[in-house]
Amino acid sequence: MSYDLKVRIQPRSSQQKIVVQNGVVKVWVNAPPVDGAANDSLIKLLAKSLGRRTDEISIVRGNTSREKTVRFRESTEKEIWELLASFS
Repeated sequence: MSYDLKVRIQPRSSQQKIVVQNGVVKVWVNAPPVDGAANDSLIKLLAKSLGRRTDEISIVRGNTSREKTVRFRESTEKEIWELLASFS
């Protein structure tokens, strides 16, 4: 069981945060988009914020793009969206 979530990332931000607006998940991270640093930061922030382990989260599409598809293993769509509801 896994769920793929589309996110839009903003690297080099002054703060790290997750915002959900109109069903779109936007994530701001401090790390620059160099050598996968922003991707690593995205996974760490999602894991910490949603109470998941980093090894349960992976980027399956968009490694070099701001539009990414993130896979949550051992999670359902309902579980993930219930956790994201607090970021609306």
